[in-house]
Amino acid sequence: MARRAEHRDAPADRERGLADAPDTDALAAALTAGGLAVLDGFVPPPLVRGLIDCAHRRRDRGEFQAARIGAQRQLRLRERIRGDRTCWLEEPVFAEERSLLHELEQVRLRVNRAAFLGLFDIEVHYAWYPPGAGYARHLDQLHDGQQRVVTVILYLNEDWEPGSGGELRIFEARGHRDIEPVAGRLVCFLCDGLEHAVLPTPRDRLSITGWFRRRVSA
Repeated sequence: MARRAEHRDAPADRERGLADAPDTDALAAALTAGGLAVLDGFVPPPLVRGLIDCAHRRRDRGEFQAARIGAQRQLRLRERIRGDRTCWLEEPVFAEERSLLHELEQVRLRVNRAAFLGLFDIEVHYAWYPPGAGYARHLDQLHDGQQRVVTVILYLNEDWEPGSGGELRIFEARGHRDIEPVAGRLVCFLCDGLEHAVLPTPRDRLSITGWFRRRVSA
């Protein structure tokens, strides 16, 4: 199943696009220093709208499935723990999705240069939470492997108001931090040891979620 986009590191002078902004370097630095980085306006409103339209087209085609927890043969449907529906980005992808994948690739390259994490590829899916759904406290690192290194989330929720619910809750040593799922906002964090949750949302909540991965020897 082709859920991943594999890339070779490209020369710096070939990098072009939204992720060339200095803020992306700051994001890589924050991720390296503290394990968590937030960048607002990572993609402009027209691309946000285009990605939302792509998600609607995929949903109309029946490509979204109820998300499950676990790994491989132990996958289970547990809506009380996780209530979103997901759709993996697989070829063929829409033009807007390809544009986003290109920008995420630039982030991967910059994070690799800043932190030497050995990030090799990315797996990406849409996550659509219907009203009332959330995701209980969990880790993104799978029990049967260490491939996932950095979680990447792009939010696609236009006109999101403070207090609308659906925040990403990051659990820290002395409490927690809530991050609102505002359209165009990119959140990156290290998978290892960082527990998080999605608070119940009173309205539809859409994001594109992925993981920068590294090769793991058999």
